[in-house]
Amino acid sequence: MSILERFRLDDHVAIVTGAGRGIGAAVAVALAEAGADVVISARTRAELELVAERIHGAGRQALVVPADLADTDAVATLPARAVEEFGRLDVVVNNVGGTIPNAFLDTDVAYLEDAFHFNVATAHALTRAAVPHLLRGEGQKSVTSISSMVGRTAARGYLAYGTAKAALAHWSRLAATDLAPRIRVNGVYVGSVMTSALAYIADDPGTRVAMERATPLCRIGDAEDVAAAVVYLASAAGKFVTGKLLEVDGGIQQPNLDLGLPDL
Repeated sequence: MSILERFRLDDHVAIVTGAGRGIGAAVAVALAEAGADVVISARTRAELELVAERIHGAGRQALVVPADLADTDAVATLPARAVEEFGRLDVVVNNVGGTIPNAFLDTDVAYLEDAFHFNVATAHALTRAAVPHLLRGEGQKSVTSISSMVGRTAARGYLAYGTAKAALAHWSRLAATDLAPRIRVNGVYVGSVMTSALAYIADDPGTRVAMERATPLCRIGDAEDVAAAVVYLASAAGKFVTGKLLEVDGGIQQPNLDLGLPDL
């Protein structure tokens, strides 16, 4: 097998959550371009249908599953849907998540618990439901979870989100230990990537310049930067990698995310 062939996912089947736009959409299309059929799920059918068209354009099949992925029962149905539609399951990408920044005193216990649920419990529910299907057939299978640089650094206003993403990263390390050697589990620490979730900050020219200056590569990333990392982790190119978090963040060590929150 040539080095480029190691990145192929021909005839594999993948699940990508939060796949209607942004990083999730880019990951789903990248997996299809690498040869996989993809189950895509998010809230909005219209967005998923647009992503499905791009998957079809790459010559692969897509199964569109609109769902409220904050519902762990709903997310846990996706592996069976994948097997029912495509006959197998090889790759799981836990991309759904996110929490709006908040001041410390406005972050009550319920807010923190909701962040943990949306970013960690959903990933656990999907992966736990997927494991029996992933263990069928030959070869290594993979799970990749999308974390964030604020899961490994500190920034004001991100207590709930950063805590949840840090938990997701360590969940990936622990799950990798539990599921080895048949299933590899990894994650990606994502830096500032231009998606609709970041637009409310980066649309301000001054803030965008500050973010770019804080990044050694002097730019905000794009969703395809993350998608390329996921393809590596999901494919045979990453077959000797498990329990690791790739830092796809432009080299940033300390985020410069001034949200204008009031001082205590």
